[in-house]
Amino acid sequence: VGAALFSGRCEVHRVHWSRSGKGFGQAAMGNACNPGANAQSQVFTNGVPVPEDRIWSSSSPDREVEGEFTFGRADSAQAVRTSKSFANSPEALTTTKSFVASAEAPRGDFISRMFTKQVEQTFDNVGDALNHYYREKLLPVEQDGDYQHFFSGELPKAYFSCRPLVLTIGQYSTGKTSFIRHLVESDYPGQQIGPEPTTDRFVIVAHGQEVQKIPGNALVYDENFPFTPLSAFGNNFLSRLECALVPSPILEGVTFVDTPGVLSGEKQRLKRGYDFEEVMGWFIEHSAMIILFFDAHKLDMSDEFKRCITALNSCTQRVQILLNKADRMTTQQLLRVHGALMWALGKVVETPEVARVYMGSFWDEPLENHQLEDLFNAEQNDLYAQIEQLPRSSTVQKMNDLAKRARTARAHAFVLEHLRNSMPSVWGVKEKQEELLRALPAIYVQVSRQRTVPLGDFPDLEVMRTKLAMCDFTKFKPVDKIKMDKLESLLAKDIPSLLKMVPGDEFD
Repeated sequence: VGAALFSGRCEVHRVHWSRSGKGFGQAAMGNACNPGANAQSQVFTNGVPVPEDRIWSSSSPDREVEGEFTFGRADSAQAVRTSKSFANSPEALTTTKSFVASAEAPRGDFISRMFTKQVEQTFDNVGDALNHYYREKLLPVEQDGDYQHFFSGELPKAYFSCRPLVLTIGQYSTGKTSFIRHLVESDYPGQQIGPEPTTDRFVIVAHGQEVQKIPGNALVYDENFPFTPLSAFGNNFLSRLECALVPSPILEGVTFVDTPGVLSGEKQRLKRGYDFEEVMGWFIEHSAMIILFFDAHKLDMSDEFKRCITALNSCTQRVQILLNKADRMTTQQLLRVHGALMWALGKVVETPEVARVYMGSFWDEPLENHQLEDLFNAEQNDLYAQIEQLPRSSTVQKMNDLAKRARTARAHAFVLEHLRNSMPSVWGVKEKQEELLRALPAIYVQVSRQRTVPLGDFPDLEVMRTKLAMCDFTKFKPVDKIKMDKLESLLAKDIPSLLKMVPGDEFD
């Protein structure tokens, strides 16, 4: 035992998930301490100028790592198997049996760091595992870097086990509420449908055993829902937030968010009483699918709506565009309207790919024009198939979002440390801060080279500059190496290991 401890090795069983979904297979025994890595190139997307003399490729922090779960010899006869249960699991993350993951013991003093041992951690489902890794390895780095002040708040426990959110965005009277009612197949509390601006609040349509309405102030304190961070937007917003529980089959897999119609006037926007765009940004960040609604008879986009669409540029892969009420015009008119919509979107959506637009009439009423009935039915089936896929891919999506958040937190911490170290000790603090804010793009490049962190991991330049203008750089904390090593372990070992536990069909 002493020799094993001194050599820093432990004998483990390597357990791999078979892609066929039939269970675990045991490979030869060995050490899983240093898996190999493959470098991946990163493309910068957050507005920082990329040096012309450099093509970014990462080596250590940005890599694919072959991770694996390790089980102690005593548990080898009970290697716990996971199996998908999306058909009956509302969380789309729950597994039928628990599984065991290895984790490092807490490293405090010098002696404990020399003789680090593997501690087995048992989780009931993948959501619990993600929550554990987030609070143990990522949250400490976020707290040191005041991540919640610069970006989104701390992730609640329910976030990792909740149903995927489907967010509807559009101007008033584009059919958002009618669309949700069509899928739910029943009325729900808070539903208001009409040609005028009717929905004046955020209505979360979720599954419940009986029809019930939960006010916003009570909803944010319900630990069964992931909406606790919304309390930061204040009472004016919470009075415009409510949850409608409905016993609908489709709500067993997903949760819909019905939003107020985007207004066109600046005076109307200011009279909301809360920052509509910040609230919408929170829902955009936490949604598995975002559906943009356009009325085929009024394609004009207000400034507020354009800003909401611009906020989607960082997650265009989750956006679906819907041209509603298309059955009320002829084929020739629909072709012209579709072309006009694509032209308008091309000036707002910053993506090289052509956006997919679903055309049809997404409500319970029969079609008014049957010339394109086959086309509308095919478009509906394609969109509904995308929604049906969400519960199966929710596990992988949450892992992806956690990895993205960890990479941003890492780059954010390195930037704050650089700013802190650049400050003078006595005089000229204010002038130096202003100078550093102006030089923030160059600081991004410098930190990226020094820390070998891809520029694509860094936060948005303008958002960062705005938040930093309200901070005192001398109060930033230096990077804790032990905490940062744990975060690197999360990216390099823990998340890849969890991905190997996911059945292959969830990646489709």
